[in-house]
Amino acid sequence: MTGGSLLAPVPALAAETDTVALRDPLFISDLHLSEAQPATLERFLRFAREIAATHRELLILGDLFEYWAGDDDLASGVGRTVAEALHALAGQGVAVFVMQGNRDLLLGRGFARAAHATLLADPALATLPDGAVLLAHGDAYCTLDTEYQRFRAQVRDPDWQRGFLARPLDERRAFIGAARAASESVKKTKPTDIMDVTPAAIDGALRAAELTTIIHGHTHRPAAHRWTLDGQTAERWVLPDWDFDAAPARGGYVIRTARGLCAIDLAR
Repeated sequence: MTGGSLLAPVPALAAETDTVALRDPLFISDLHLSEAQPATLERFLRFAREIAATHRELLILGDLFEYWAGDDDLASGVGRTVAEALHALAGQGVAVFVMQGNRDLLLGRGFARAAHATLLADPALATLPDGAVLLAHGDAYCTLDTEYQRFRAQVRDPDWQRGFLARPLDERRAFIGAARAASESVKKTKPTDIMDVTPAAIDGALRAAELTTIIHGHTHRPAAHRWTLDGQTAERWVLPDWDFDAAPARGGYVIRTARGLCAIDLAR
């Protein structure tokens, strides 16, 4: 894929499925991989070789990368390294699924082909041997942050993405860098509660999907929440972000066991 190409769907229209059947999955999100985080990248590569390779499916629920300027940025660097690692996993029989996050919403079918992965819609429904769960990145449910939701709608618009991807790659990188810096500055002045998901949005998503369990990332607040929804026990599993370049290190994943979902801390 090249900048401005209309031969392939723009990322906003590139999802290949919104339903997956899983047998032995691993769920991760918010790795924020970049050249600036070499230890985190190395930990992911080791995770792929030693842990993900022992499961049937790997599901990445957004923000695999700290930023993504377009699939024409795959020639070298972290993007190529990660795509090759995922392609190797797929070659060992692991089904790889990738969902776009807010940081890498421009991931498209070019990356998916290079990684031998399937692009997941956000949200998506996953069926497991013992039930079904809703999968999402999570940012759509931060409904109190109205300023962010307006920005989210803009940058996920197919026409906006076509125009943006038509720009030179260096220009796109510069724009994303400036947007990231502005976002970090704004975060310092926002109340922390508006950057978390709202219970009403989660309840609405589960009701719409007719499910009682959701797995998502984005908030960097890993936890397993349980509450009563319409007379049934509901669960919300929040995936951790990864950072093995900081102290203390953090990162992990969620798996399915015979007793249900289970969170594993890789930093211990």
